[in-house]
Amino acid sequence: MLMKYGFVKVAAAVPIVRVADVDYNVLQIESLLAQAEGKGVEVMVTPELCLTGYSCQDLFREQLLLDKAEEGIIQLLDFTRKLDTILIVGAPIVINGLLYNCAVVIQRGQVLGVVPKTYLPNYGEFYEKRWFASAQDLNPCDIYLAGSPVHVSAEPVLFTTCDGVMFGVEICEDVWAPIPPSNNLALAGADIILNLSASDELIGKHRYLRSLLAQQSARTISGYVYAGSGFGESTQDVVYGGNAMIFENGKLLAEGERFSLQPQILVNQIDVEKLRTERRQNTTFINAQRGATAIHVTVKPVVPKSFELIRDIDPHPFIPKDEDMQSTCEEVLNIQVGGLAKRLYHINAQKAVVGISGGLDSTLALLVTVKAFDKLGLDRKGIIGITMPGFGTTDRTYNNAMKLMQTLGVTIREISIAKAVTQHFEDIGHDISQHDITYENSQARERTQILMDVANQVNGLVVGTGDLSELALGWATYNGDHMSMYGVNAGVPKTLIRYLVSYVAGEMATDTLLDIIDTPISPELIPADEQGRIKQKTEDLVGPYELHDFFIYYFLRYGFGPKKIFVMAQKAFKGTYDDDTIKKWLTTFCRRFFTQQFKRSCLPDGPKVGSVSLSPRGDWRMPSDASYTLWLKECEDLG
Repeated sequence: MLMKYGFVKVAAAVPIVRVADVDYNVLQIESLLAQAEGKGVEVMVTPELCLTGYSCQDLFREQLLLDKAEEGIIQLLDFTRKLDTILIVGAPIVINGLLYNCAVVIQRGQVLGVVPKTYLPNYGEFYEKRWFASAQDLNPCDIYLAGSPVHVSAEPVLFTTCDGVMFGVEICEDVWAPIPPSNNLALAGADIILNLSASDELIGKHRYLRSLLAQQSARTISGYVYAGSGFGESTQDVVYGGNAMIFENGKLLAEGERFSLQPQILVNQIDVEKLRTERRQNTTFINAQRGATAIHVTVKPVVPKSFELIRDIDPHPFIPKDEDMQSTCEEVLNIQVGGLAKRLYHINAQKAVVGISGGLDSTLALLVTVKAFDKLGLDRKGIIGITMPGFGTTDRTYNNAMKLMQTLGVTIREISIAKAVTQHFEDIGHDISQHDITYENSQARERTQILMDVANQVNGLVVGTGDLSELALGWATYNGDHMSMYGVNAGVPKTLIRYLVSYVAGEMATDTLLDIIDTPISPELIPADEQGRIKQKTEDLVGPYELHDFFIYYFLRYGFGPKKIFVMAQKAFKGTYDDDTIKKWLTTFCRRFFTQQFKRSCLPDGPKVGSVSLSPRGDWRMPSDASYTLWLKECEDLG
């Protein structure tokens, strides 16, 4: 097994079986294994007892069937001699005179290990204790299986690949136990858990099973690969649906077709690097793993294969899915409103000051402020919305700012900054026709000065409008729009803000909000064009925010480097951005993220709303003078 960019390709295979027909079952397993090898699968798991069929019942007492099962293992060993894919197959194994329901781990013609089932169901239609002993009954020993010595015990067994990926195995009912074996396996270091199963279908059971596996994957912060018995098993009293599922830290990556009459192989990639990052950051997991031990088995080296990213990559990781959109937007707004309401209550402020530009960020900040005032039972007239037209303000944004404030019923103030900034340019000897950084930042700082001073006048609080994406890129004027008394948008990325405003627009049904959503993102610090339209468009200067938010998520949430982020972005934005474009803006992101940390080191308070935050007091603590050499070098080397 060889990791590339942290991804390990796994498969859950569900063969068609014939009950007690080992020769037929071996051929079916071999066929799926050949497909897995062709797809570059690194480890493939099959259902419980699929070598004989799970539903043999008292035929498990027949020596002929048990002997044939061992012959089947020999056949599989011969078939796999030149294959790199690790096969995990279910078979009945006799150990010290007792019969065990086992997982046999095979690679390149060798049995790497045997894992007996621990928890045996003995209710309903399942009476495994009638035929099998539990791993708890097993005394550690060495056995000869298919002519080779194999050590077996009830201790957790970890299989370790040549590049350090560790996986463990549990069988069906094991995961339903109060303390599943996978708990100990994960705590001992298993990145991936593979489950051989034979769970029957009942009304509502599949939904429960999926939830159970998702929770176990999340609880153990692991990849979880599940293969359940399907067509061909006896339907004497129950039916087996052939469940195949692959999870990663609670997220369902892929699911096979239930009740299929054809064999199937479900292939996907588990991001082990992501899982390990999650574990390192989770102090609960760190504490729980103390003292966890396991027997380690080393897997044979394999020949490196070309890498292809096959799993789906969401281009907008901050944006909730359609079915979750409403509840997520509501929750984000509640967090923002709750944070601001507490701050207003704590300082006994009856007034709040918000600079309104007619853009998305200030619109969301105003909406949050209005909701906070309503929640506290305060008069909306206590919200002073200030529009501050300058050299680059367009009629579109000005009119939207005015209409928005009128619609919301807040106090409206208009204070032009043109006269004050012109005087300032004279004072410092700056040519007003020179549209450089001084020209732009002077306007941003003048606006902030106005907001702060008006807040002092009314004994109120300045509500900040800057968002997470701007903070990551440093796209804010230091001690200008960078500063406030409480930044309600500090934890919200730019791509999500549009959806939050859309959500509120759906509630209010106003044309103004809809037009704000459609307005190009701009600081409006450069004069408009001849037609009075926005000339200075942020995304033309720093790059598309959907790309930057993608970079931000994987850089901050999981600590991925440019190479891996680039490969994932290629997949996520295929057909939208070419490789050169992604490389250009990824390089920009890395450079700006490092050079602009000094702005984040003195951020005002603001609420965290998701899994990523740049607060210097919380999730992100970084020296302002850290070198970006490693990251830019990796960007330069991108294909």
